[in-house]
Amino acid sequence: MLLPTVETETAAHPTHSVIWLHGLGADGNDFAPIVPELVSPSWPALRFVFPHAPVRPVTVNGGMPMRAWYDIAGVDLVSRQDEAGMRASMASVELLIARENERGVPASRILLAGFSQGGAIALAAGLRHADRLAGIIALSTYLPLHESFAAERNPANAHTPIFWGHGTADPIVPLTRGVASRDLLQSLGYAVAWHTYPMPHSVCGEEVLDLRHWMTTRLAA
Repeated sequence: MLLPTVETETAAHPTHSVIWLHGLGADGNDFAPIVPELVSPSWPALRFVFPHAPVRPVTVNGGMPMRAWYDIAGVDLVSRQDEAGMRASMASVELLIARENERGVPASRILLAGFSQGGAIALAAGLRHADRLAGIIALSTYLPLHESFAAERNPANAHTPIFWGHGTADPIVPLTRGVASRDLLQSLGYAVAWHTYPMPHSVCGEEVLDLRHWMTTRLAA
């Protein structure tokens, strides 16, 4: 089933798409305000797609129901991973990519982005996707299902560029967790543009500028 989404088009007849997954407890509206701050006038017409994750109980938050891409059992993020929830969200991303394909945007002109939990799913889904994507944007996140990743990754996205931004004072997804994921990806040959910022679990202006510069290169390719 296709997830509900918030959509913004920067001009008529978009030729490129950005599918952007929010963090735990937020929804698709969370990153919609970043569009005017991020977009460069030099870019082609873009469709930003901000899906809403399903509502589910989250163990680490006392079982409280909230929008989440998967359940989190412990603060270390990697023990007792919710593989079923993760794989269901990865399947949801596949449907969103397929809809963009149907709307005339091939995978090669789609950027997959996400913050925190959303970034984890963007990495997991994007690097397993069967057609090469334009790029993956991973913000304040980590690579989930890392033990099965090497066997399941798709060669189509072996050379897909990855932008990774992480706060040095992140109490939710510690920098060490991000570094370990980056190192795993780099050991497998992925091109990770790694950036750190003096911030907690958030996004900052310097990061948005770095991301704009990186996206300009991707959108010109």
